[in-house]
Amino acid sequence: MTSSGTHARPWLKAYGDDIETELPAPRHASLAEMAHTACDRFAERTAFTCVVPNGMNGSLSYAQVGAMSDAFAAFLRIDCDLDPGDRVAVQLPNSLPYPVVVLGVFKAGCVLVNTNPLYTRSEMLHQFTDAEVKVLVIVDMFADKLTDVVPKTGIERVVLAGVPEFFPRVPEFIVRTVQKVWNRNLPPVPEIGVPVTRIRAALAAGRKHKADPRQWWQGLTRRNLALLQYTGGTTGVAKGAMLSHGAMLANVDQVLAMGKAYMDPGTCVLTALPLYHIFAFTANFLSFFDIGARNVLIPSPRPVQNLQRAIENYPITWITGVNTLFNALTNEEWFTAHPPKYLVAAIAGGTALHAAVARRWLDVTGTPVAEGYGLTECAPVVSFNPMGARSRPGSIGLPVPGTDVALVDDDDAPVDAGKPGELIVKGPQNMDGYWRRPEDTESTLRSGWVYTGDVATMDEDGYLTIVDRKKDMVLVSGFNVYPNEIEDALARLDAVLEAAVIGIPDEATGEAVRAYVVPNPDHVGEPLTREAVIKHCRTLLASYKVPRSVIIRDELPKSPIGKILRKDLKAEVRRERESA
Repeated sequence: MTSSGTHARPWLKAYGDDIETELPAPRHASLAEMAHTACDRFAERTAFTCVVPNGMNGSLSYAQVGAMSDAFAAFLRIDCDLDPGDRVAVQLPNSLPYPVVVLGVFKAGCVLVNTNPLYTRSEMLHQFTDAEVKVLVIVDMFADKLTDVVPKTGIERVVLAGVPEFFPRVPEFIVRTVQKVWNRNLPPVPEIGVPVTRIRAALAAGRKHKADPRQWWQGLTRRNLALLQYTGGTTGVAKGAMLSHGAMLANVDQVLAMGKAYMDPGTCVLTALPLYHIFAFTANFLSFFDIGARNVLIPSPRPVQNLQRAIENYPITWITGVNTLFNALTNEEWFTAHPPKYLVAAIAGGTALHAAVARRWLDVTGTPVAEGYGLTECAPVVSFNPMGARSRPGSIGLPVPGTDVALVDDDDAPVDAGKPGELIVKGPQNMDGYWRRPEDTESTLRSGWVYTGDVATMDEDGYLTIVDRKKDMVLVSGFNVYPNEIEDALARLDAVLEAAVIGIPDEATGEAVRAYVVPNPDHVGEPLTREAVIKHCRTLLASYKVPRSVIIRDELPKSPIGKILRKDLKAEVRRERESA
């Protein structure tokens, strides 16, 4: 593929007057500079508020975040003796220490390695070894994992932080007491052969140096590596996507280009998705921080009742989420009775948004879900639905400014208009490649184009619609069947709370469709049965798309952001066949 010209960008005419067709000139050379500018400009505003399920909370202003991240940068460079480009793993849930530590990493000229706090010891060991991590910042609830991990890695220093860190004294004491005495989830700090420091002590050490962190970040350019964001949550072995400061800053500008007209100084975003995931990292953290918004952090969104106090007590104007989160909220009585009254819009990503869920959300809140699309390798945002009348439900919207997209077949040839093809992307937000994996880089990044592995269509106005993951397509008697279409049909059945569809081997048709469904506990009427599911699907789908088998489950496997994991269901089927 070669780069497309402006004439091949049909989406430009759909931008309207409020979306610039080209990205503005770069405003910052690095994420550290962006953070420094925002903390100075919005010093008196509240930057982050962390809310635990019982409503207790703590907040930090932009000035506090700036000063604390400066101190943490000094701690990393002086006390930990890190060099520019050294990797720092941050394994924290949504909490006040997270932005302080992450911005401190950038200000130190180091590279961030975002890590899921729920990772197993083997997953931690793989990521820390692969990235050659020097310093680990981890939530104290999981300190017991350190014994089996740190001695097998090159980690030289560990920093512990708690969920209620930086709360006012009394709420912090109460939350810690509940964790330690009632929940018993604060293990003692083990002996691991390297220094272990609490976050407050690290900040105190950094402050003593009275160092100006600009000495460490003023030399950074947009080409410097900012973070290793590991993929593999749904497929394959985790690989570190190399995202530069320029890629991240470009994606922030692209996000704001699509939505800033609907954001004002009172913008307040609810962050239930984990910040260590690239969607929330760019959309919630960096983009809203850049404009001086308030970010309300939820340490754990499960069960969904954990969001109730935050939604009730704060003027939430934006919510980001995935299909399962929006579905769960619209099935909660407290949410449907009192939806957020200041809400402007919700942003969906991470996985396909089912039409039935989008309709319910609109009915309950009176506001739309603006669906977008992205992937780790693109920092992540590729496309977004314009706000207002130009939004098209069911579509993932238009490519963001500065981005070229194309749809190609298996021979890398462009497909005809309206036909499905693999979506490929070229833009300033693209990764530089996978960390120390040249073969994987060559297969995904070709001539500047990221091959997404997703099948999509584009209409005459440039609106994109995801058909499905290329690898998840089911081939039934030579017919292409896309699980998203069937899952969307299943979502229209009131008795179904959640659904997942995969292909299973079949002697007669090559593959057959299998559906996994979770009953809706609030459904009034006949209980969910296999027969009812199949009957429903026959009214909406061609016969070859109707599930051949239906499995009713209490729950479905999910990723940390709530994406249903088809790969885990496929693995179950493989084990079933091997043991038969």
